[in-house]
Amino acid sequence: MRHVLKRTGTGVAAALTWAGLIVGLAGLTGCTVGETFTESKSRAPGDTIRISPEDGAKDIKRGDRIEVRVPDGRLERVDVAQVENAQRKELPGRISDDGLVWTPEAGANVVLAAKYSVDVIAVDGAGRRSARHSTFTTAVPKHRFIGYFKPENRSTVGTGMIVSFDFNRKIANRAAVQRAIRVTSDPPVEIVGHWFGGQRLDFRPREYWKPGTEVTVDLRLRDVQAAPGVFGIQEKKVGFTVGRSQVSLVDAEKHTMEVRRDGALVSTVPITAGAPKTTTYNGKMVVTELYDVTRMNGATVGFGGEYDIKDVPHALRLTTSGTFLHGNYWATPDTFGSTNVSHGCVGLRDVKGGSADTPAGWFFDRTLVGDVVEVVNSADRTVDPDNGLGGWNLDWRKWKAGSAVTG
Repeated sequence: MRHVLKRTGTGVAAALTWAGLIVGLAGLTGCTVGETFTESKSRAPGDTIRISPEDGAKDIKRGDRIEVRVPDGRLERVDVAQVENAQRKELPGRISDDGLVWTPEAGANVVLAAKYSVDVIAVDGAGRRSARHSTFTTAVPKHRFIGYFKPENRSTVGTGMIVSFDFNRKIANRAAVQRAIRVTSDPPVEIVGHWFGGQRLDFRPREYWKPGTEVTVDLRLRDVQAAPGVFGIQEKKVGFTVGRSQVSLVDAEKHTMEVRRDGALVSTVPITAGAPKTTTYNGKMVVTELYDVTRMNGATVGFGGEYDIKDVPHALRLTTSGTFLHGNYWATPDTFGSTNVSHGCVGLRDVKGGSADTPAGWFFDRTLVGDVVEVVNSADRTVDPDNGLGGWNLDWRKWKAGSAVTG
């Protein structure tokens, strides 16, 4: 299969040439077909890849240990990089001669007040690949705050992209922080911020972006007081380009997905959605990550040991809680277009290892981060607006009501 990981904010042409695997509570998916899938009880490399720091770790210091290790087999690739910055920066490192350990090169250190991603591919003795993806954040100086943001600088995204900030500390003076972040576009449109709690601020226009729009995010947070004695440190300008429009409509009742480019119907694809007891969210969801292969483990999202599939192909993340649109090779072909059997995701027909010639591969290769997938006619509720980039499910009046800045 093509081991291609398309990271947050990247287009097809900018895809990185290797696979990623999502792990951790917010990273392992909560859906797939349990009725038709069986697997052996042997442990794959994905079970034994050990990453230090652990996924989601915070306040990592410059001298703390950064390491990736497997007990057997070999590490094929390891990528550690600073993300959500004006420029993505790799942390140089090397794999040991026996293939079991990756460590940074001598003198290479993480920087403070930064977020890092770690992506690993391991291969066992039989040549089977498994992967892991994790993130960690480094220490922020005392009495300072920063905002981790998406999409990535210089990325090309779909028309549904929402600019989203997650702050490392609770923001008390929301108006001051919001005023210090200017999001503008060419051609110009009204762009408004909306707060979800005290640590997340999203920006979007009234309607989806117009294709070809250039968006600039100007952070002027240095010395802005967010709370008593807590000040910002970021002073940077980043931007992204809005690509073509692609909006896909999943009808859970009809078992179909209509794919529209710039308003024109280009394909109707048979799908399987959530089973009656594990339905798929309704509503508008935005693609935030694309993975050529990922692991889906029900134990991480409350499904017990019903499934643990380590090589789900062509996976597109739609929500933080674990809703994906992904390839499915274990269900019979007649499932798609006729029956809903998943644990909440949307499944497209695929083959083991993934193929560009299947419906899942076709859709994956034509998708950007920021594309919209809307689900209708499911028995579930509408997805929460802060679950992933679900803000399009709020009308403009409600969206503007969440702003800390008036006028």
